[in-house]
Formats: sequence, C-alpha cells, structure tokens
Amino acid sequence: MAEIVIVENAEKAGALVADEIARLIASRPDTVLGLATGSTPLPVYAALRTRLADQDVSKVRAFALDEYVGIDPAHPESYRSVISREVVEPLGLTPELVHVPNGAVDGIEHAGDDYEAKIKAAGGIDLQILGIGTDGHIGFNEPGSSFASQTRVKTLTERTREDNARFFDSIDDVPRHCITQGLGTILEARHLVLLAFGEGKARAVAEAVEGPMSAFMPASAVQLHPHVTVVVDEAAASQLKLADYYRYSYDNKPAWQGI
Repeated sequence: MAEIVIVENAEKAGALVADEIARLIASRPDTVLGLATGSTPLPVYAALRTRLADQDVSKVRAFALDEYVGIDPAHPESYRSVISREVVEPLGLTPELVHVPNGAVDGIEHAGDDYEAKIKAAGGIDLQILGIGTDGHIGFNEPGSSFASQTRVKTLTERTREDNARFFDSIDDVPRHCITQGLGTILEARHLVLLAFGEGKARAVAEAVEGPMSAFMPASAVQLHPHVTVVVDEAAASQLKLADYYRYSYDNKPAWQGI
C-alpha cells in the first residue's frame, strides 16, 4: 500500500515534499528528478526555492513527464516553457540537464524511444513528482492506458482538453495530441510522490489508492510500486475510507524514514 500523508493544505504539502527533495540532492548532487507540470506541483517548486537556496544544484538532472505534440517550444504553455519558467530558472538548475519530450511533428514516430533512452542513460529517475487528473490520469496517460506503457504519443480526451483550456485562449488552441511517459516508465522511478489538492480530486485519489487496479483508473498503477508517497490535503482525502489509519500511521512513523 502507498503511504498516504494527509496535510492541512497545499503549502504544507509543498514544504514536506521539498524537504525530501532537498535531502536527496544533499546526499546525491546529481539526483535525477521527474517533473510534473500543471498547478498541483507548484507549492513544491515554490518551497524548493528556499530549501535549495544554499545548495549546489548544478549537477541535478531532470525529466519532464510530457509535452504537447506540434506546439512551438517557445509557446508560453508548452511544457518546455513551463518547466523553464517554474523550475529551471527559479531553482537555478542547469538547463542542458533538464529534458522535455520532443513534441515536434518531424520525428515524432521515434521521439518516445529517444526519450526512454535518455532516461536510461541517466540511470533512471530517483524521485518522480506526479499530479492526478479528475479522471485518474497521471502524466497524459488517459483512462485505458496500459500499465506497461512506455513513452509514446497519446490522444487527449475532451475532458483533459477542457481542464487544460484555462491555460490557453480557448479550447480550440489546446493540442489534441501529446507525448507522455507511460505508466510503465513512471513505475520504473525509484520513488513516486503523488500530490492532490481539493475536493474535485477526492474521488480519483480514493479510487487510485483504495480501489481495484484498472486501466480505466490509470493512477491505480501506483499500487504496483514499492515506494509511493501520496500527499493530499483534507479536501482531497475526504473520500478515503482509511483516512484515520493513514493519519495515525504517519504520526507514529520513525523520523529517519522520511517520506
């Protein structure tokens, strides 16, 4: 079972995860991070600005989860731009060591294999940050995705496009395709940290960690991983059947274990 940590709010969640990442980098300067985009991981990145202010992060490597297909990398909502704006520049990471899937149409047929090769060449991902969609998707692995899937091109559901339309002028501007790490790729990371905030994510969280594993709930794949930490606020935890046990377990956890 994943470790479920219920905190008061997103800010406290960000601080908790940032502390773990800072500890990891201190012990291994060339740590490999898996970076998620969207609003969910922003509290983590904000807290890291303070945690890493006095640390050498020049050797830290990172891989983004996904990218839109056919979007100009310079577009403000390309994930290349988002990662640069929200992570690389504020934290002072070395840009050349931070990778994003290549969403260019030219060469897209082998872009997934190329990205997999880069992750393997880096020795794999040490800590992967994840969000979860209201339909249970992680990365851009929509319902129906194989638990064994690798980095590949996917067609976005209309629901996901509608959810992401707030970042664009209109839904017509949201690309229909993406390139995303697969569920199998994600499961190869050594530590998964899944974040969720707000009542709108409560059903997906409960089904992902307490329900049956199913391709129709992609995030349920995390149940297969030996080291998963799910950090949620009270609202996102509101449908968890074992919430009291999770609180008790975390309150009595040895401090040396971290998360």
